[in-house]
Amino acid sequence: MMTYWRAVGENLMLALDTLRTHKFRAFLTVLGVLIGTTTVIAVASIIEGLDAKLVDVAEQYGTNVLWIYKLQMGTPHRLTREERLRKPLSFEDAQAIKEQCADVEDVSVALFQQISDFGLPPSTARYKGREMAGAQFMGVDANYMALSNSELADGRFLTQADDLHRRDVVVIANNVVERLFKPEDPVGKDLVVDGHTFQVIGSLQKYKGFLGDSPDDNDIFIPYWTYKKLYPNAKDHFLSVLVYHGRMDAAQDEVRGLLRRRRHVKLSDPDNFGISTAESLISDFRAIIGTVALVMVVISSIGLLVGGIGVMNIMLVSVTERTREIGVRKAIGARRRDIVWQFLLEAIVLTGSGGLLGIAVGWLLSFMIRVLVPGLPSTVPLWSVIAGFGVATSIGLFFGLWPAMKAARLDPIVALRYE
Repeated sequence: MMTYWRAVGENLMLALDTLRTHKFRAFLTVLGVLIGTTTVIAVASIIEGLDAKLVDVAEQYGTNVLWIYKLQMGTPHRLTREERLRKPLSFEDAQAIKEQCADVEDVSVALFQQISDFGLPPSTARYKGREMAGAQFMGVDANYMALSNSELADGRFLTQADDLHRRDVVVIANNVVERLFKPEDPVGKDLVVDGHTFQVIGSLQKYKGFLGDSPDDNDIFIPYWTYKKLYPNAKDHFLSVLVYHGRMDAAQDEVRGLLRRRRHVKLSDPDNFGISTAESLISDFRAIIGTVALVMVVISSIGLLVGGIGVMNIMLVSVTERTREIGVRKAIGARRRDIVWQFLLEAIVLTGSGGLLGIAVGWLLSFMIRVLVPGLPSTVPLWSVIAGFGVATSIGLFFGLWPAMKAARLDPIVALRYE
């Protein structure tokens, strides 16, 4: 056993010596392996960062909350004719869910004008000489802040009394404060939204965004019935349903059954509304990212394949250059397997070096992404490092096998005569 490991060590030192002798040639040989490994590491770190960020953002909006809308949230897709013509959910649907679903703790309602392919209809907010286009203007009830896990930065949120008396009061998100009021305190000031004047009674803390600033930071909330008074034709409702802890599956079944009955959906027909959870949105995202990762793996595989062909080519050249050396080794007692291991180890060291360089470059790219895009916490997962190095060395083993076998089969007499 000691003799075996001594032989492996000698072959390894010989392989490293060959790399030192032909540094530039070795680098060009493993360039494909380096690129392939770098791609694997960089993509894995981005995916890991995106996944962690998504989970963080989803948890902010609540892991025990159902989001219900007339369309399915999540993966974007082209709307069918049936989806475009769907009737919206109603305020009465929200009341029915709260009263008839035993596993539901509370329900919140948001009302806005009909949503388009580009999101909520843009509104314009003004304060003194400042103007903000693209604000997301909606009417909500007093439960909205609790169910969306929002937190106050200043003032107070809307109350049932505000809603009952249809008061012209407004709560604004962080970005609205930054763009229209800073350095002033917004509470108590008058804000004009689409020509209607409201008194600011509170502001919200900054939302966690997926890649930096969240689009929800442009929200402007007024009482539900105030919005209904100003826009009597508004019918698009978005429902947030708070579920008792540990009852998510039962609550989904209850809500789905109730809404199907209220919306007269036949047993054989699919839902004509969408129910989403943090978990379902994360699953949808992971499905999309999985497709992206698959494409990246294919691209990196091309690089690894090119690198492997390059390794095989350079090893065949090496066998030709060292034919006399092989003859000498065989003449003094080297066996076929000794020659095979010599060239296999050289190929593995060659591609393994490319793999290590690729890991280093991939880690550097991940670090640069983290610095340049602070909202994306890209981290290099351990599995990607192991996989990258493992694949790199496997490439050397696979593509180095033929040159190694060719070297082992050389006739020692013919090899000694080779010039």
